[in-house]
This record gives sequence, C-alpha cells and structure tokens, in this order.
Amino acid sequence: MERTLVFTLIFGLFVVSCVAELQRFEHTAKPDGSLRFLVLGDWGRRGLYNQSLVALQMGVIGEKLDIDFVISTGDNFYENGLTGVDDPAFHESFTDIYTAPSLQKQWYTVLGNHDYRGNVEAQLSPILRKMDGRWLCLRSFILNAGPEMAEFFFVDTTPFVSNYFTDSEEHVYDWNGILPRKNYLNNLLTEVESGLRDSTAKWKIVVGHHTIKSAGQHGNTHELAVHLLPFLRAYDVDLYINGHDHCLQHISSIESGIQFMTSGGGSRAWRGDDGTWNNPQEMKLYHDGQGFMSVEMTQTELHIKFYDVFGDVLHKWSTSKQLSLAI
Repeated sequence: MERTLVFTLIFGLFVVSCVAELQRFEHTAKPDGSLRFLVLGDWGRRGLYNQSLVALQMGVIGEKLDIDFVISTGDNFYENGLTGVDDPAFHESFTDIYTAPSLQKQWYTVLGNHDYRGNVEAQLSPILRKMDGRWLCLRSFILNAGPEMAEFFFVDTTPFVSNYFTDSEEHVYDWNGILPRKNYLNNLLTEVESGLRDSTAKWKIVVGHHTIKSAGQHGNTHELAVHLLPFLRAYDVDLYINGHDHCLQHISSIESGIQFMTSGGGSRAWRGDDGTWNNPQEMKLYHDGQGFMSVEMTQTELHIKFYDVFGDVLHKWSTSKQLSLAI
C-alpha cells in the first residue's frame, strides 16, 4: 500500500488495476540444466571503434562457452538509430559484423537513447526479424529462461530520463507510442512490479540501457534510482545489467544484494574516466575500454566474467544459492 501511494504521488496518476502484462518469451536451458550467454552494449558503428574486434572475441568466447543467446543493452545503431527497416545500417552494424557461428543465436535487445533518435518502430518491426532471425527487440518484455531457472525483465529506460524531454539540445527523439509519458511510465512500472512480485524463478535479472549506479561519464540515473530501484530491492533482484556508459563495470551494493553490471563496451570507449566511486568497497571492476561480459548459470550457481577487446578476462565474480526443498 505504501509503495502504491508513493508511486501515485510521483506520477500524479492513479494506478490502473487492469494493465496488460509484458510480452513473455521462453528459452530452454541445456540438457544439463545450465544456461550461458553474452552481454554487449553500445555497439552499432559499422565495425568502427573496435566493434569488429569485440565481435571477433565474442565469437571465440561464445564458441568456448557454447552460448545459448546474446543480450544487447541498447544503443544498437549510432548515432541516430535506424531511419527505417531498409536502413543499410542494420546489416552493416549487425548482420555483417557478428558473423561467428557461435553468435548465430537469439539476440534479446532493448533500446537505448541513441536508438530513440531514429525510427523506433523500425527496430521493433518483425521485418527486421525476417531479415535476420537472431534479432528480437521490444520496448519491454520478459524472458523466462530454463524456464524456471531465471527470469529476465527487459525494461525500456530511455523514457524515464527527463532531460531527453526538457533539454534535448539539437537531437530529435521518436516518442511515438510513449506519449503521454506519465501514462506510459505508470503502466510500465506497474507491469514490472507485477512480474517481479509473481516471479518464482531462482534468479531475477533486470536489463535496461541506462545506469542505476555508475562511476562512468553518465553516472547514476536519478530517475531510475527513484522509480525502478525500489522494486529491484523489494523483490530481491540479483543483477541489474545495463549499458549507456561506454565501459565495463561491476558495483556490488552494500545496501542490498543487487549487483550492478555495466556492459557498454561494444565499440567506442570514451577514455579518461577514472572510475572513482564514493564507496571503494563497492567497486569491483572499472575498465575504461571496450569489451563484453559472459554469464554462466545453473539453478544454484552464477558465474560472471568481463573480457576486454583482446578476449582477456578482466574480472570474475560468482555467487550461489541453495535449492528450495519441497515439503
């Protein structure tokens, strides 16, 4: 009740009880019950800024791990998204770059702020899925993997950020399907909370483009810390995975069990950010350069690795949970 009241005060709207659920997809685990995938963000630059080198190493690691799928954390096409479904950037930045056999798996994708500067409906279109069957991009959706082992909540974070609406500078954003903004965010958060509350998965993972906690150039995203983070804490989310900052990063919160993972090193790195964080104990990795992330999981174990542009392991992190005993 308290959470609902705060939510209503924030957006000035009453929460509607009848809200459509987020679309769900399922991805089966391996016969041994494991699941393995790669995470990449901020990549679409027609192979430039080391995008092709990162793709090469993803192919190598993907084959070694025998991955099941790839997650993209957004900013899929620079600088201004796609102009339409016939934009050659789709092939030049995606199909023609991630050519390794191990990467011919499903890609689960969210939108970033640069994607919103183009034709958003183009990235969401089933026409792109027909062009390349790996491509699956929606604003927000849920992936049941295992299917009971892990539940992934893909959240459309760009509409949360007020500056894109009030101080967009010279950029034009495609807000078709978003306005009125308050209604959109109200419904989205209601759907996310409902999904998290009802989830019985062993692992809960939320994926978005924007940071919640970050020592990178963009830093923390205030709106997500206010509106989304309380739900992550309340429903025991294990990982929040994002891009946006062009780096690799792991912040382990001392306030909760949430691990904040940034995988935004798919192409251009900014360089020069020192990764200073207010609590050094929380900062487990800050790499100001290109790379990607891998996740291996079972019902009881979770293993994460970050790789640089040469495929070298920069950081490892693992955790475990006990299986619930049936009574």
